Amino acid sequence: MRGYKSKYENHIKPLLGSQQLTRLDIETLDSFYSLLRTCRAHCRGRKYIEHRTDRPHQCDEHEGGRCLRNNPQACGRCRRMCKPHRCHGLSASTIRQIHWILSGALDRAVVWKWISVNPAEQADKPGLPTPNPQPPTPDEIAKLILAAWDEDPDWGSFLWLKATTGNRRGEMCALRRNDRERRPGEPSVLRVARALYYDDDGKLAEEDTKTHQQRGLVLDPETDAVLDELEARTRQRADAVGMDFNPAGYMFSPVPDGSRPLDLTLVSKRYARLAKRLGIDTSIKNMRHYNATELIYANHRLGTVAARLGHGGGGTTTLKVYTARVSEADQRAAGPITGRMPPRPTSSGAGQASPGPVARSTDDALQPYQQIAADLRGAIDSGILMPGDPLPSENALASRYGVSASAAHRAVALLVTGGVVKASRGVRATVAESQTADNELQHAVTELKSSHSGSWP
Repeated sequence: MRGYKSKYENHIKPLLGSQQLTRLDIETLDSFYSLLRTCRAHCRGRKYIEHRTDRPHQCDEHEGGRCLRNNPQACGRCRRMCKPHRCHGLSASTIRQIHWILSGALDRAVVWKWISVNPAEQADKPGLPTPNPQPPTPDEIAKLILAAWDEDPDWGSFLWLKATTGNRRGEMCALRRNDRERRPGEPSVLRVARALYYDDDGKLAEEDTKTHQQRGLVLDPETDAVLDELEARTRQRADAVGMDFNPAGYMFSPVPDGSRPLDLTLVSKRYARLAKRLGIDTSIKNMRHYNATELIYANHRLGTVAARLGHGGGGTTTLKVYTARVSEADQRAAGPITGRMPPRPTSSGAGQASPGPVARSTDDALQPYQQIAADLRGAIDSGILMPGDPLPSENALASRYGVSASAAHRAVALLVTGGVVKASRGVRATVAESQTADNELQHAVTELKSSHSGSWP
């Protein structure tokens, strides 16, 4: 609502506020949207100086201490100084929101019989943007979380939970300690029932989740341990200052008693500083994209992914936003086909075959999950792992190879797909009686054996 009011005050009221309703036509709205696409300040070609503040000030912030103007983009003062106006249009998404504000108001005018037709229905509004999520890679997520843990264990726990659950920023900051339900002999469940937002006064307040639905997220043992350690640190801080531990306090709080949540803007800025320091181009929202992408790559049902992320429509939103992330799966599917093709001719002669691909000399040529799958297959082929033997746990594989748990899961899933391993929910994966590897796995094993002995480490 604050965003809608701001768009009305800044754009709709100054340009259309004096327009008679009965004379508002499609041409007027098309000109209005065209102006917004050209300049958000509605300058109409007028030249003027953009001042950094309305109060009396020195227009040159470098007065008395000028910087070298050979690289003004690198100087914060140069970027903030008063300067001639340059036109920058509104984004297509913002113009579309302004259109829906107008369209909704004019719909009511039709219902109230103030006008007979809604002119916004035929106006040239911008189309829906094409979803293009850019999630960080598992290696980048690992770097971010490890750096956050070195900086502050609580901050590292925050990023760990956000990466493993995919919760929205407001939902993460609104979590309370008693939202985690512990059940003897069973995994804990994290209840997501509320989110933080800024009210009209700019203060933090609680509301329902974006879809107005509660959801329960089953936590894996590692995430459960992270939250146990977080609670232990919180209890120690409360005891150190003589406060009682509040089980209903905020899970992530800057004060020992958990009475105050983390500020949403400060969380985003802290994450941005961390990513910039590590040289990673990402934002905190992309951690949600990372969670969704990893679940989709692991072949989980779309409905399950949508339920964990809190998407509405039974997976429609999830499919619409993350369809582009299927590209990696397409690349993996293309590999086995190439391995079956005949040698390509070289430029020296039409019928002369090339010597073929250069043999890979190191294991680094394989993806981490392919390396794990190839080593496991080598252990099975050599008899170290017999039919019916259990495979090492995914956590053990992740620790041994220094990769994320998702990479270990994908390795086991690759073996299951090839018929080498059997797996079922809640049961350790075991070596299958019948072993018929798929093309991708066999290709990875062949390349691995050509580069080294392939012994089980």
